Amino acid sequence: MLMHGYRPLIKVAKPVHKQIKVWPEGSSEVLQDCFNTTDWDMFKQAAIFNNTTDLQEYSETVTAYINKCIDDVTVTKTITVRANQKPWMTGEVYRLPKAQNAAFRAGDEVGLGTARANLSHGIGEAKRQHSRRIAHQFSDSRNTRNLWQGIQTITDYKPPPRTFASFEQQNSTTAQKTPPPPGDQVIMLTPDSVRKSFSRINARKAPGPDNIPGRVLRDCAAELTDVFTDIFNISLSQAVVPTFFKTTTIIPVPKKPSPSCFNDYHPVAPNPILMKCFERLVIHQIKSALLGPLPVCISVQPLD
Repeated sequence: MLMHGYRPLIKVAKPVHKQIKVWPEGSSEVLQDCFNTTDWDMFKQAAIFNNTTDLQEYSETVTAYINKCIDDVTVTKTITVRANQKPWMTGEVYRLPKAQNAAFRAGDEVGLGTARANLSHGIGEAKRQHSRRIAHQFSDSRNTRNLWQGIQTITDYKPPPRTFASFEQQNSTTAQKTPPPPGDQVIMLTPDSVRKSFSRINARKAPGPDNIPGRVLRDCAAELTDVFTDIFNISLSQAVVPTFFKTTTIIPVPKKPSPSCFNDYHPVAPNPILMKCFERLVIHQIKSALLGPLPVCISVQPLD
């Protein structure tokens, strides 16, 4: 009836299978070539009815085409994360034992010795690279994000698992357009400002319901500037915002391990990155129009 009290961590916690999207080397350049040779005016001409551009159809077809191109250049893989997985493990280290096993099955003594030496050297190099990455995280004391990530890595801190739930509801209410007053000047965005906004996007930000990652907008800023500048300006001139710009998914994040009511959740609503860029550009235009050039004040001292 006696049983060991200790159980290995790999037996206590089951492995987790995750679906990830991998960007192969050169995928950004392929997307740039694809978008550079795309006739974006074709999408606009297909959305014109009675000399009026249907902004909803125009924006939806453009984003659907971008998502199709992203799916063509990326690869979806299933990875297995185990509880005892070492933080310094890399794909190269995973491949080295396979070469050793192949040499052992083939009975190649010379190849087996070489594979063992390569495995030992690969593990040591992976550990040294991991150590250098941790040391680099503590190089800048002003970067609190890197400091916290370094502390988490050293202490092997893992937050408790949380349960995420998403609520999606289609909004069928038609937006009411308010007629602009006479003499009202419509805000117009320039391609240069849109290009700068795209090039400053943080690629680590999670994409919104449109599934367009910030990496694509940043790497392909020059190729996507003209089409989205046209969409933004049509939206401003028609005083209508595309539906997918306003779409969001509310994700309740538990504030404590065992939530018991709705107040124990913190709502998180990721918006499309395009909408965030659009808002920043419009806010910058409004501030520039309201503030204008600052007056120059000259102080004159009286003569004695």
